[in-house]
Amino acid sequence: MLYVNVPTTDPALNLAMEEHFFSDFDEDVFMLWQNDNTIVVGRYQDTMAEINADYVRAHQVHVVRRMSGGGAVYHDLGNVNFTFITKAEEKTALNFRHFEKTIIDMLAEIGVAAEYNSRNDIVIDGKKFSGNSQYIRHGRVLHHGTLMFDSDLDKVVQALHVSDVKMRSKAIRSIHERVTTVAEHLSAPLSLEAFKQMEKEFILRSFSGIHEYALTKQDWETAEKLKKERYGTWEWTYGKSPACEIEREARFPGGTVQLRLALDRGRISSFLLQGDFFTSRDIEEDMQCMQECRFTRDDLAEPLASMAEAIAGMERDWLQDFVFGEARGVMPHGGGKEQG
Repeated sequence: MLYVNVPTTDPALNLAMEEHFFSDFDEDVFMLWQNDNTIVVGRYQDTMAEINADYVRAHQVHVVRRMSGGGAVYHDLGNVNFTFITKAEEKTALNFRHFEKTIIDMLAEIGVAAEYNSRNDIVIDGKKFSGNSQYIRHGRVLHHGTLMFDSDLDKVVQALHVSDVKMRSKAIRSIHERVTTVAEHLSAPLSLEAFKQMEKEFILRSFSGIHEYALTKQDWETAEKLKKERYGTWEWTYGKSPACEIEREARFPGGTVQLRLALDRGRISSFLLQGDFFTSRDIEEDMQCMQECRFTRDDLAEPLASMAEAIAGMERDWLQDFVFGEARGVMPHGGGKEQG
């Protein structure tokens, strides 16, 4: 087995490095790595539905998609990620506990009693601190997971999708009831770097024949190529999202506006803006211009600006925020009082 420490905190590069070792090496591998200020969505998730786009933009959160399934997670530098790559035998294929046992045994050495839960997480006193996922292909299994050592739990919930401020407040309280960090359960203080060193020493003595692997220039070049072609692209992160439909309704100074939007692989398949507003010209052409556009602010900036200019009482920035679900005044579909 190879022990690999990946020093970068670039999430797209880290996921590319994972795939490189999964696809291009025959040996078993154990990796330790960290991402900075990142949301990682599962292979089959709708990216836009999983992230708090307003928070992501304001705080420059990285968003990437991984190879494996499961749910979206937020990574900061208080979190450490681990990866096992082995042959997919009966005892390892979709067997989360086979790999999680190593993490549980490691934590026991520092007096932290962790255990499995009913799905794919590891918990302490019933609270989750490690989410795990797997990917199997061509007789190989990649198992990776998080270890929240001293992550900022408030950022965890704010970065992921929450519908409004009131719900966000409740979600922050709830996340502290359901999620924990390793540091909260230590009998004596331990730095993150000391924790990572402890992990390394435990792994190196737990597997026979394991040795440290020094990343080569070729490894970095291969990972950079994978990042450029896949993990760092909009097409992979957003374009892989399944088809979905979005409906919004809100009031603005010129009246009421409703949006009916359909997306397929992150691109607009239909866009319909309706309401009791007045226009200085027909806005149908603006809506037609959005067909097949990527659902990004940059791609829609020009047609939305043109549309806003034609709608009485409409502001360009407000219309953009409304389309992307971030406008003040958005109401639940079907009416209701304006939310301030």
